[in-house]
Amino acid sequence: MNNSRYGTFMAALSFVIWGLLPIYYRYLPNAAMDELLALRIIGSVPVGLLLVLMMTRHWPNWAEIWQDKKSLGYAFVASSLMCISWVAFTWALTNQRVIDASLGFFIGPLISVALGVFVLGDKLSKGKFLGILLAAIGVLYQVIHYGELPMVALTMGLFFSLYGLFKKKINYSWSTTLFIEALILTPFALAYLLFKQWTIGELVSTANVTTFMLYLGSAPVTILPLIFYSIAIRITSLSTVGLMQYIEPSLQFVLAVVFFGELFDGVKAVTFAFIWVGLLFTVVEGVAIRAKRKKLTSQPI
Repeated sequence: MNNSRYGTFMAALSFVIWGLLPIYYRYLPNAAMDELLALRIIGSVPVGLLLVLMMTRHWPNWAEIWQDKKSLGYAFVASSLMCISWVAFTWALTNQRVIDASLGFFIGPLISVALGVFVLGDKLSKGKFLGILLAAIGVLYQVIHYGELPMVALTMGLFFSLYGLFKKKINYSWSTTLFIEALILTPFALAYLLFKQWTIGELVSTANVTTFMLYLGSAPVTILPLIFYSIAIRITSLSTVGLMQYIEPSLQFVLAVVFFGELFDGVKAVTFAFIWVGLLFTVVEGVAIRAKRKKLTSQPI
């Protein structure tokens, strides 16, 4: 298997795992989000360290990490933003709101495009403009009929996009970055759990061994697909990975409607229809641009 096919396989595998995560969180109904987040951060440290050792064959270079204080600061901000997105995501999965999680991942790429235009000064193509416009119309339609914003979906999409924005500024290797993102927040997670135990009493996550293991298991379960994604992004084209990312919310949508029996009324159908059509414009345009570039590069000089 060549690098391109292997990268495509890794990308598909990562998005399939992310898409099936709602099944795992069905075993944690109404989970305590604060404890789940704290244990996920703590549990990610040994996983991240093992990843660094596997990729580099040596311990993290602490002097080099500390020397690049800008990257360290960006890692702290990125990890904090990811925590907000992750809490919204897991809350949706543990409170029978998987459709909201799916919506968040559908609009996330369009928010990233908007951030690229307004923050990084990227040029907005016609396809991307139509995609953002139709997504905005779809969300606005839902707001008008429900009288409230889809806060879970918007929080997931916005903060995950901001996470990606700050990750672009980190100079560490991808494996070191994953490890540092967990390590840098671990003292806060430990302090919070100790404070809660001291002030409130018994933690929900330690009620029994099974619950504790499920809480702690959220770390490798969420990091594993991130590893596959990081590998894919290094050996295959960004456009290929980008087109495949919709595997995740599509699987979540199917699970929510077909298997979990969540309500999918006419209002949500209209919202998703606008977003799907908007995504179709961006995907078709991306494929057309990629095909045009490939044709130009294949022509003899």
